[in-house]
Amino acid sequence: MLVAERYEKIVQLVNDRGSIRVSELSALCQVTEETIRRDLDRLEMAGRLRRSHGGAVSVKDQPQQPEIPYAEREITHAEEKRRIAEEAIKLIRPKDRILLDASSTAWYMAMAMPDIPLTVLTNSIKVATELAAKEKIEVISTGGILAQRSLSFVGPLAERSLDAYHVDKAFLSCKGVHLERGFSESNELQARIKNKMVGMADEVIVLADASKFGIQAFTHVADLADVNAIVTDRRVEETRIAQLRELGISVTVV
Repeated sequence: MLVAERYEKIVQLVNDRGSIRVSELSALCQVTEETIRRDLDRLEMAGRLRRSHGGAVSVKDQPQQPEIPYAEREITHAEEKRRIAEEAIKLIRPKDRILLDASSTAWYMAMAMPDIPLTVLTNSIKVATELAAKEKIEVISTGGILAQRSLSFVGPLAERSLDAYHVDKAFLSCKGVHLERGFSESNELQARIKNKMVGMADEVIVLADASKFGIQAFTHVADLADVNAIVTDRRVEETRIAQLRELGISVTVV
C-alpha cells in the first residue's frame, strides 16, 4: 500500500467509526504503531482528523480547522524550511518581479534575501517587514483583511489587488501536496488568495517540506499541472520525487 493510499484509508476509517485507536489502525494497515502515529500527526496537521490519547477522532461535519498560529509554524520543521528557503533564493535573478506568500518558509526567504534590485509582492506582514530594511528591494503589500494567526492579508480586497499585477515567479507554500489532487490549504481564505497568486505568475514554485506530501488538506488551491517547480527536503521518498518529475515538474531536494 502506498503512503497516500494509507492516509486515505486511515481518514476513511476514522470518519466511519468516529474514533479509532493506534493499535487498531496498525493492524488494519499492516504497519507499525510508530508509523501510524507519524501518519496521524501529518493528517492532523492537514486538518483531516484530530489526535486523541491513543488514537484519533473524526473532524467530519466539524468546521474547517483554524490556521496554525505563526509562532508555532516558525518552529515546525524549521531547519528544513530554512534550507528550502535558501535554495529557492537561488532561483531569483536581479530585477525579477516575485511574489512571496504568507508562509513561514517565505519569511525565511525574506530573511535570507540578498539586497538586490527586486520587486516583491506579498500578503504577509512579516515578509514585508523583513524586506523593509533592504534598500534595493521594492515591496508591495496587498492589503485586505488581517488574518491574525498567520499575520497575512486575505479576503476580497487582497484578491482584487492582485489583479493589478503580474510576476515572473510566485513562491508559495501549502498544507498538502497530493499527486492526484494537487496542492491544498486548511483554510478557504488562504486557498482563495493562493489560487489567485498561481494565475498571475509565469512560474509557480511550491516550497514544501516532506511532511506536506501525500496530504490533501481542506481546500484545493491548484492542480500540479499549474506548478513549474517544487523545492523540498531529502526526507521525501524517491518514488514520489520520480512521479513528480514524470509530470514535468522540476524537483529540487535539499
